[in-house]
Amino acid sequence: MASGVAAVWVPVSDMQRAVAFYRDALGLTVASEDDDWSEIDANGLRIGLNARESASPSSGGGAVVSFQPDGSIEDEVADLRLKGVEFAGDVSEHPWGKIVPFKDSEGNDLQLYAPPQG
Repeated sequence: MASGVAAVWVPVSDMQRAVAFYRDALGLTVASEDDDWSEIDANGLRIGLNARESASPSSGGGAVVSFQPDGSIEDEVADLRLKGVEFAGDVSEHPWGKIVPFKDSEGNDLQLYAPPQG
């Protein structure tokens, strides 16, 4: 089904504050920084800081694990649906790739991610 983890990311409401926390408080390396998406190198694991998703002070927060499918993202969605996985929506396409969110058996946020072709 999955060939590995494509990304682990957390929603942030203040990118500068979040980058400073991971860099200054935790001592991790900032691999890339942008207003919408920054990446932190945590000993070879990239942690994405995602300002594109809403993060509110009242939310519990939480990481999202993005799996990279072995085949096409559409085929993997069909296979997972046959296994009882429910998806809230369809695959969405963006300049940075395709995603489709779903939840695990415990209600944790997961998604399939396919990088852009080409």
